[in-house]
This record gives sequence, C-alpha cells and structure tokens, in this order.
Amino acid sequence: MARPKIPVFSVLGLSGLMVLTGCFGPPAPAPTATSAAPTATASTSPTSTTTASPTSPAAKPTATVAPTSLPPSSAPASPPPTAGPAPTGLPEQVAPLTVYYVAVGDNGVAGPAIGCGDSAVATTTAPVRFTDQVGPSIRTLLANKSRDVGLSGLVNALYQSNLAYVGGELSGSTITIWLTGQFMPGGVCDVPRAKAQLEYTAMAASGATSAQVFVNGRPIDEVLSLK
Repeated sequence: MARPKIPVFSVLGLSGLMVLTGCFGPPAPAPTATSAAPTATASTSPTSTTTASPTSPAAKPTATVAPTSLPPSSAPASPPPTAGPAPTGLPEQVAPLTVYYVAVGDNGVAGPAIGCGDSAVATTTAPVRFTDQVGPSIRTLLANKSRDVGLSGLVNALYQSNLAYVGGELSGSTITIWLTGQFMPGGVCDVPRAKAQLEYTAMAASGATSAQVFVNGRPIDEVLSLK
C-alpha cells in the first residue's frame, strides 16, 4: 500500500512552528518586566513633575523674606560705634590740683616726713579743667621754676631740673609715672625732696597709696643715686 506523500513544505512548516514555539514560549515573563519598566517610568515622571512645581513657589517666599531680615540684623551693628567713643576716658571736670612742696626742717609736722628732717606739704592751685588729673598735676609741678613757693615758706627742689611728663598708669593702689629729662638738685637733701614732691603729687592726683617714678626709663632712685 503506498504511503501518502507529505509535502516538503508541510514538514518545513511544522518544524518552523516548533522552533518558534521554543523561542517565544519561555520568554513570556520578559514582556511583563519590560512592561513594568514603562509603568514605573510613567509613574516616576509625574511624581517628580508634581513635586517640583510646589517646591519652586515655596522657595520664592523664602528668598523674599531673607532680604527683608537683613536690615534689622545690620541695624544693631551701627549703634556700638556711636556709643563707643563716649566711655573711652574719664569724665571731664573742673577742680583745683594738689601739688606738693617741701617744708624744710619741719620734721613731719605739716605733712609726711621725708629725708633731711623735712616735710612734704600739699598745696592747691586754682580750678583747672581736666580729665586725667595726674598729668596736669605733675606738669604744674615741673613747670614751676621758682625755688620759693610764694610767701608760704615752702621750697621747690625741682626748680632747676629739666623734666617733662610722658605718661602715667594706675595699677591697683600704685601709680606709676614716666618722665624724661634731667635732674638738677641743689644739694644732697634735694634728692629726697625732689622724689617726695613727685611721688606725693602723683598719689594725690590718682588716689593711690604708693608711687613709682621712672626717668628716661629708669627708676628714680637709680637716676638720683648717680648725682
């Protein structure tokens, strides 16, 4: 009995169908992942677009408020310079100055006893305008080039000296003054007299209880010891 002939094209078509079924059958899950990607992309892009639009309007009020807050913060910075210069020094006042001279041979009766049996005696000047009383008091003492202080009987041991006041500093209860120039004592006893006049005048002007005097950067005792 003769077998029916199957056309070659039918065999090829059947085998082709089997091949196609083998290729597209397993990758069926792949389209699902591929389709998910667009879905995620689609959901992401609307989200980012929606989030960006509310954020940009919110940033505008913030930028507007920042410049508004700048003037108040800079305004307080200007008053300190204006108020600063006021408390830089002592208040100005008008009062007599206290200047010390020497009562020779007084032995501490009219004032503090000093060397050679003398006394340091306080005198006052006419009212003077000042802020720092130490400078004007020492300058007044050094400016007096007379040995006798009027008709008081007091003497000035510094009348021949050529000294200038440079500055002073109060530290605790000690006043320190700096002078430049040269001492010209009239004798041995003028050494303690000149020192006492300077120290007591400086203490009276500053309210200190002790004094240090430097002449040309050196202690007064060292300078006067060379005479």
